[in-house]
Amino acid sequence: MDKDHALEEMMGKLGDFGRYQCFQFSLHILAALTAGMHMLSLVTVAAVPEHRCAIQGVDMENYTELWNSTSVLSAIPLNEHGKFDSCKMYGENKTLEECNSWVYDTQFYSSSRGIEWDLVCSRRWMGATAQTAYMFGVVVGSLVLGRLSDKFGRKSAYVWSGILQLIFGISVAFTTEYYTFIVIRFLYGIFGSGSYIAGFVLTMELVGSSKRTICGVVFQIMFAVGIMLLAAWGYLIDNRFYLQILYALHAAILIPHWILMDESPRWLWSQGRARESVFIVEKALKMNRSSETLDTAALVSHCKATCAKYTDERSAGTIDLLKTPNMLKKTLIICGCWFANSVVYYGLSLNTGKLNGNPYFIIFLMGIVELPSYVIIMYFLDRVGHRALISTMMLLGGISCLIVVALPHGSSSTTGVVMVGKLFISGSYSIIYKYSAELFPTVVRSSGVGLGSMCASISGALTPLISLLDTLNPKIPTIIFGFLALLSGFSTFFLPETVGRNLPQSLEDGEKFGVGDTCFTNCSGRRKSDTSVDLPETMVPLEIIEKK
Repeated sequence: MDKDHALEEMMGKLGDFGRYQCFQFSLHILAALTAGMHMLSLVTVAAVPEHRCAIQGVDMENYTELWNSTSVLSAIPLNEHGKFDSCKMYGENKTLEECNSWVYDTQFYSSSRGIEWDLVCSRRWMGATAQTAYMFGVVVGSLVLGRLSDKFGRKSAYVWSGILQLIFGISVAFTTEYYTFIVIRFLYGIFGSGSYIAGFVLTMELVGSSKRTICGVVFQIMFAVGIMLLAAWGYLIDNRFYLQILYALHAAILIPHWILMDESPRWLWSQGRARESVFIVEKALKMNRSSETLDTAALVSHCKATCAKYTDERSAGTIDLLKTPNMLKKTLIICGCWFANSVVYYGLSLNTGKLNGNPYFIIFLMGIVELPSYVIIMYFLDRVGHRALISTMMLLGGISCLIVVALPHGSSSTTGVVMVGKLFISGSYSIIYKYSAELFPTVVRSSGVGLGSMCASISGALTPLISLLDTLNPKIPTIIFGFLALLSGFSTFFLPETVGRNLPQSLEDGEKFGVGDTCFTNCSGRRKSDTSVDLPETMVPLEIIEKK
């Protein structure tokens, strides 16, 4: 595209990944660490340990009868897994009745919202709603902060999100009333991933095309590190108030970015602020120790001319993704992939408390098990292609979920298979960002990825509610997760491969791109289809997109 030729030539002088990009990238990825911690904070702060009905006259306010005592064994029935029933006890004449007070196993948790507010049995929905409120906040944040980022800049969205993460993260710790807690959790969610989103966009707009895949994977790695840090702090601090405060304080590391971090030169250029854009690139060239020079006057003049030229051009939007058959097919399939990846990823992550063993160690494993999947992706992605890798990982993730259904409840083998499922679904989740961006033409690329990420946020919000179906049968949520992954993994067979192919620019190019290229005609993805469009790609400023 001629209008962006000057911008691309200027950014090309920086190289793909020099000292300047490395420094800025190291600032951007800190937001991924805090996002992982905020997203799953309720797993520890509102944990619900093993519990049973409180026995009147036996369990006192400051004393809990031993669980294996005769008094407890005669008063509490056993469930099908050989454990005490969590919600029922024997009444008169050995009739079963619901209880209204509980005692908790304090081996791992002695302080949590789940214990304080008795988020068990008929009140389980309250715990699920708290996580759902956060995830719906993420949905709103992806919409609102996207617009604000486009209008006021990536840097402003990044830093202000960090400040508000800190404020709402601390506020939620002080909340003592449930419905106020839900409202603040919603606000917390709006900004909890805001810095992550802005940081991801800043990175994609700054580094060269050859480094975008690895940089995107490093963002996923830092998200996993945030989960591991969540578990570590939870293990060390057995007090839900101080633990939540500590989680919130991690957002403080994002505030100095106002001084240390630069705005996106691409965004500045798109706003007609060429002088500022050129200044940042000149600063970067010096830090990269490059001998390249820029003609500031010519670049500023060109930017003003081109901005005036294309401000009146029609902007394609989300609705254009649904107007033509091939684009509609690709959009529906990729949105289904976002939805399934998110629901399975968070379904496995949020239900760690149901696995047998030390919950902190299991949460830590949930984070660390993601790392091998990212190594696999970095090695195989450009060798076997996006389509083959994402479909394989989703199918294996779905199969893992269905295997879990057949295994004994709470067994070590169940925990192991869940970890394998998490490994595969984490890998497919990380691929979908880049794959989505490459499937859509430049003029609607941001809209396409934004639509997919919104589907992921919505499914993430629904995941805690799906988990409540285990009251009907403990296997139902896992079966749902498994079949969604299998269905979505199979549907990707009908998407075209993008590795090694020049990407479409216009809507017309997008409709032609990949026609006739499916796994059934070219499963390896290495041969370029005759109908693929051979056009050079121009990197345009991305709008806000969102992760896990």
